[in-house]
Amino acid sequence: MPEDQVAEQLFTAAIFAAKKHQGQVRKDQRGSPYITHPLTVARTLWKIGGVRESSTLVAAILHDTLEDTPTTPAEIRDHFGSDILSIVLEVTDDKTLDKMERKRLQVLHAPEISLPAKLIKLGDKLTNCRDILDSPPKGWPLLRRQHYIQWAADVIAGIRGVNPPLENAFDRMLFEAENHLQFSIQPFTTVNQRPWAPHPSANSPKE
Repeated sequence: MPEDQVAEQLFTAAIFAAKKHQGQVRKDQRGSPYITHPLTVARTLWKIGGVRESSTLVAAILHDTLEDTPTTPAEIRDHFGSDILSIVLEVTDDKTLDKMERKRLQVLHAPEISLPAKLIKLGDKLTNCRDILDSPPKGWPLLRRQHYIQWAADVIAGIRGVNPPLENAFDRMLFEAENHLQFSIQPFTTVNQRPWAPHPSANSPKE
């Protein structure tokens, strides 16, 4: 796709997402405009991951529209095409399920999603974890922050090998999180002992 068409598609997606997320804010102390998150995810893919595939970047900008706004799949298909809709659907949680089940399904399905979806998942988790370290959600105690970082590590464990620069950045963030939040990331081999276990063991905690 010519460079000018790529730019047009990215600007169109950014405007579309900004309108859809209008009035929504992040959970940080400042209540940052929500649109900063998907834009940061796309920028992370571009700047750190070297991602240049326009459909992946557009889907990154749109990745929360189905999950967190009244946007319909038909709207995304009509504006951006079926391929981008397919990617966005892959990274969209089913909000009719409870939070722990949604977490469990992300861990379970991460290895099965497409390459573009894996890249967006990497960018999303890296961005969210960085926000938790730099500007944690209001009211989140230390344990909740630790649990989020551990869960993110478990999700990313299932999609490694797709983009070394993004994975290296994620690992540096994990090292910083261990020091800043004073805990140790547990290996993925113990995932079935956690509340979001994809295949719970008899000794796994219940929440």
